[in-house]
Amino acid sequence: MNKLLQSVVLFFLIITSCGLAHSQNEERKPLAQILSQVEKRYEVSFSYEAKTIEDITVSPLNSKLSLEQVLQQLRLLTPLEFNIISDRFIAVLPKNKSIQRLEEVVVTNFLTKGISKTNNGAIEVDTKAFNILPGLIEPDVMQIIQNLPGVISVDERISNINVRGGTNDQNLILYEGIRMYQSGHFFGLISAFNPYLSDELRVNKNGTSALFGNGVSSTMIIKNSDEIDSNFNAGVGANLLNADGYAKVALSKKTALQLSARRSLTDILASTTYDAYFDRIFRDSELNASNDLRTVLALDERFLFYDFNAKFLYDINKTSKLRINLLNIYNNLDYNQVFANSDNAVQETRSSLNQVSFGTSATYSKVFKGGINASAQAYYSNYDLDAQNNDISNQQRLTQENKVEDYGLRLDISKNIDNNTVLRGGYQFNEVGVTNFRDVTNPNFTSLIKEIMKTHAFFGETERYSKSRSTYIRLGARINYFEKLKELVIEPRFAFNQKLSDHFRLEVLGELKSQSISQIIDLQQDFFGIEKRRWELANAEDSPLIRSQQISLGISYNMNNLLISLEGYYKNVDDITARSQGFQNQFQFVNDIGSYTVTGLDFLINKRLHNFSSWLSYTLSNNDYKFDTINEGRAFPNTIDLTHVANASLTYNSNDFKLGFGINWHSGRAYTTPSLIQNNNNNNSIIDYNSPNDSRLPSYLRTDISAVYNFKLTKDIKAEIGASVWNIFNRTNIINRYYTLDANDDIIEVDNRSLKFTPNFSFRVNF
Repeated sequence: MNKLLQSVVLFFLIITSCGLAHSQNEERKPLAQILSQVEKRYEVSFSYEAKTIEDITVSPLNSKLSLEQVLQQLRLLTPLEFNIISDRFIAVLPKNKSIQRLEEVVVTNFLTKGISKTNNGAIEVDTKAFNILPGLIEPDVMQIIQNLPGVISVDERISNINVRGGTNDQNLILYEGIRMYQSGHFFGLISAFNPYLSDELRVNKNGTSALFGNGVSSTMIIKNSDEIDSNFNAGVGANLLNADGYAKVALSKKTALQLSARRSLTDILASTTYDAYFDRIFRDSELNASNDLRTVLALDERFLFYDFNAKFLYDINKTSKLRINLLNIYNNLDYNQVFANSDNAVQETRSSLNQVSFGTSATYSKVFKGGINASAQAYYSNYDLDAQNNDISNQQRLTQENKVEDYGLRLDISKNIDNNTVLRGGYQFNEVGVTNFRDVTNPNFTSLIKEIMKTHAFFGETERYSKSRSTYIRLGARINYFEKLKELVIEPRFAFNQKLSDHFRLEVLGELKSQSISQIIDLQQDFFGIEKRRWELANAEDSPLIRSQQISLGISYNMNNLLISLEGYYKNVDDITARSQGFQNQFQFVNDIGSYTVTGLDFLINKRLHNFSSWLSYTLSNNDYKFDTINEGRAFPNTIDLTHVANASLTYNSNDFKLGFGINWHSGRAYTTPSLIQNNNNNNSIIDYNSPNDSRLPSYLRTDISAVYNFKLTKDIKAEIGASVWNIFNRTNIINRYYTLDANDDIIEVDNRSLKFTPNFSFRVNF
């Protein structure tokens, strides 16, 4: 009887509120605005994808309704379901759509809107809900994650992202299930993933799911939208570096196609942005002839890049889906120059560098009765880096190539035991082939090395909540067998999250991982000193399987839009090779096996007030090498060790205008100082160095700003103007230092400098 009475009262309240709204001629408002009001009124947080609520409007709600009554009214007025996850978090889903995974968002608006943290430690970025970050005018997923504590690129390159002291090749990057061996354009300065088609980014710094392997540092999973939208969506835009377009087209009720393409304007437009990027990459490379030994008489360069993405979606029936993806990434540089050497002899060189990636994947998934979900996926990834350097005058040619072919197959199955427990398991097979080719004429020399690694992996894990849903735990393990090495490796993983009170949470994460492929640097001038790294497989001789262990403990406080988070971690990576560390000192040509150990603290404080969001992140860490013979087995600072890293940012977001301002600072990298010049056994001069990484570069400081304004051209066409400046004050930051000899055997100090004052401007139209 009481429930019937409550229902009747609720019905009349809804009718009354709707009547009042109409009688006062109040216009319907976007659901996003209504949810924001509800969040502030009842101190709750809604978790949803931006596309789920877009274009949905409702009338203002009666402020006298209870939270339960508000949710019931929203269920009646919208095609959505509002599931109460806890006393604070509410999930918003389309009706008749079940939650596919147990993990829940415990922190929304982590840094800014569109970035969330889940209870298993993962950071999720919803690019459609993303607002703005300082220096960014596009939702570039690889730039966004560098604002997270513990994530940085020591040389500003997308392709060299370092997570908690790890090298970039130790990051597992999956794009729609495709293993990526290239992540950047313009030799790593621009993300290779189209920011307007990529829908979701998921980052694990620790506590990675047992479903993923072969990356000892972090896991980055990038996905496009997986739902068929009957509405046509498209957009075109351009900035001072490239132009792009995308479209999402429903072919029928069951099929859809997503397309995106981007091409650089660098070969037809020499903008200020292009000049800054080109100067950053080529200033100290072999292709830059402006030095004491050579005088440039003429030069001509042509650089371009493009990428293309396509995704086909087919909902076979209510329980079965098929998804097919294609990806192509291309970079090309042609660089011709005429110069006079120290003897005033005229020489001409013609150089070219191509970097190409192609990937495809097909995934079939099916939901069975009894809460069983199964999927099968096959993928192929191809990466090819090749270069030619022709010395026309001396009739010499150098050709280099590094090629990776990766074939993969995986089977996944999961079972929902109840609302609080899920079991997952599966099998994965990979065959990776790596080819390294080198050919020199006059004198003639050719080298071709191809290696293949087959890997079998079985994995399983369970996720469970306590009945009160205050405790979450995930336990899992991955068993890998590497055929070539004949090694069986077991990798346990776990994630634990405990709600201590309404506002405090405790998190413990741990993992063991391994990796069979890494990048090496044999010579400083490989590929002209621009794209120096090349992939190589582990072997039983001088390149063992890399293994890592990591554990972290964190606590967070979240109340009244104030987030304070502190996380301590310990990370050890064994069996790395000296050739993969990019030494530019006495160990440049030495190969040795060793390890690095990182201990650190990640701190974050974030306060949101109305349309403003401000945060300060700080990382304190210590990262040391220890090799078997290098430095007589004694520990010394890692080449990418940054003891202090800090980021302070302020953003403003209204319906039409977004503004971001930020300051990035970190202590200098370690480098090795020279002592004197000696002659080796061949009577050639060499530099004698002091203890490895005995000095530090000056501190790095960069200030960025960005702004975006949205407006309507017509009722159905939206436009966006964006502007940004990277390094507002044009500060000269030294990000690397090494030494070489000139023709007179004098020591030359070479400083690699960061991007200078770099403006950018964009204009977009969305349909």
